[in-house]
Amino acid sequence: MAYLIMLVGLFLGFIFFAFIFIVSKRSGKYYLAPVITFLFSGMIVAYSLFLVGGFEGMGYLFIAVGFFIVSILGTLFLPLLIRKNESQHLNNIDKISLLLLPILFFATIGIAIFSEEGYWIIEQANAAPVETEGYRISTISEGSKEVTLLLGEKYLGKEIEVENVSKFGSTEIILKFVDGGDDDKVPFIQIGLNEINEPLKVQTTDGEIFQPIGSPRD
Repeated sequence: MAYLIMLVGLFLGFIFFAFIFIVSKRSGKYYLAPVITFLFSGMIVAYSLFLVGGFEGMGYLFIAVGFFIVSILGTLFLPLLIRKNESQHLNNIDKISLLLLPILFFATIGIAIFSEEGYWIIEQANAAPVETEGYRISTISEGSKEVTLLLGEKYLGKEIEVENVSKFGSTEIILKFVDGGDDDKVPFIQIGLNEINEPLKVQTTDGEIFQPIGSPRD
């Protein structure tokens, strides 16, 4: 996942660099392209550390690495790029690029945000069955939530998979149970969530609904 995020950062960094490079043609200050790209990577790092923080901030750091790499490569290849773009006048390709590059930049960000899962597995293992079956909610770093599922003997020998976590509306976690676990243990899972939109529902693919521990079952 980290490599995928870094690739997105490289792609966005390339678009950003190309846009600044084309804009710089009129003034001839081509050095602005790698410099501004480098400074932008620093801004992303600052945003990650001071405004986001925690686990969520790690993704922005990988994005920043992508911009940083592009700024370094842009600096190395800048003389070659300048020789190929000696004219300070914008041609038709440049004008079209100035229109399309921002669209591509923000479209990529939009796709990345839409495709974000919004959850992660904190811990997954096998454990001894419990008497009181259900889930617990706790708050972890930066206000994110943790849902811990505790299971009884009914799930001995099972393994657990996260089938889906809803992104819109109330939060719904759908779990799938398959054979393959230890015969004398039940699956145990802790799921991290960016946020929980009430009412939270935790259920299996078969429609069985888990209740928060301590509340009466329907």
